[in-house]
Amino acid sequence: MAVPRDPYEGQRLVNYTVKEGVALIELANPPANTYSHTMFKQIDEAILQARFDPEVAVMVITGSGEKFFSAGADIKYLQAITGDYKFCFCLHANETLLRLEQTPKLVIAAINGHCVGGGLEIAMACDLRFARKDGGKIGLPEVNLGVLPGTGGTQRLVRILGKSRAIEWMTTGKNYTFEEAREAGVLNDIWEGNTEEFKAQALEYARQFCPPNKASKSVGLIKRACQTGAEVGLQDALALERELQQQLFISEDAKEGINAYNEKRTAKFKGR
Repeated sequence: MAVPRDPYEGQRLVNYTVKEGVALIELANPPANTYSHTMFKQIDEAILQARFDPEVAVMVITGSGEKFFSAGADIKYLQAITGDYKFCFCLHANETLLRLEQTPKLVIAAINGHCVGGGLEIAMACDLRFARKDGGKIGLPEVNLGVLPGTGGTQRLVRILGKSRAIEWMTTGKNYTFEEAREAGVLNDIWEGNTEEFKAQALEYARQFCPPNKASKSVGLIKRACQTGAEVGLQDALALERELQQQLFISEDAKEGINAYNEKRTAKFKGR
C-alpha cells in the first residue's frame, strides 16, 4: 500500500530563529497551528538544531498568530491516513517530545492562545509553561473523538496532576480556563498583555537563564536530573545526580561562581 501523502509536504510550518541565546520555535500553520507529520519533522529538526548549537541556552516554543498555541493534530489529515501510518506518526511525535525533554537546555512553552489536544501535549513536554491572560482554553478533549491523548498526554498529565485528577480531565474532555490550569499546576503562571507583548515577555524571561546571567550548563543539567530522575528509582536518580554534579564541578562556570561568591561580586558565566 502506498504511503499516504501529507498535504503539508513542502511547506514551512515551523519558524526557527535564535537571538541572544534563546531559540524561538514558532508553530506556524494558521489558523489553529495544527500539526501533521511534516510539522513534527520540522519541530524535531528545530529541537536538534537548538540542541547542537552552543550559542543556544534556552528554547521557547509558541504559536503564530493571536488565537492559538496549537489545536493539536489536523483532524482531516488524521482521517485521511491509514491506521499503520497513524501509529508511526504517533511514534515519531513521542520520540520528538522525548528528545525535547532530554535535551539539556531549558524549554519554555509560551502559550499565546488556545492550547488543546496535541497542543497541550507539546506544552507538557516543555519544562515551564506560561499563558497569555484571556488567551483561550486548555485541555485534552480527545475522548470526544473516541480516542485518547496519544502524543504523551495520558502519561505527562498524570505526572503533573496525579492519577485521579488527570483521569478526570481526560475522560470528561473538558477544556479549562488558564486560571483553572494554573491552580491545578498545569501552568506556572499567566501573563498580561497582547500577543506581541506576551511573546516579548517570554523571550525576556528566557534570557535570565542565559550567560552571563546564569550558568546555562547548570540550568540544563538541573533539568536533566529532574526529567530523567523522576522516571527511575531513587538510587538510580541519585547516581545520575552525582554524575551530573561531577560534570558541573569541573566546569569553568562552577569555578567562576565559587570565586565570585568568595570575592563578593556578581558572577559572569560563560555557559562552559
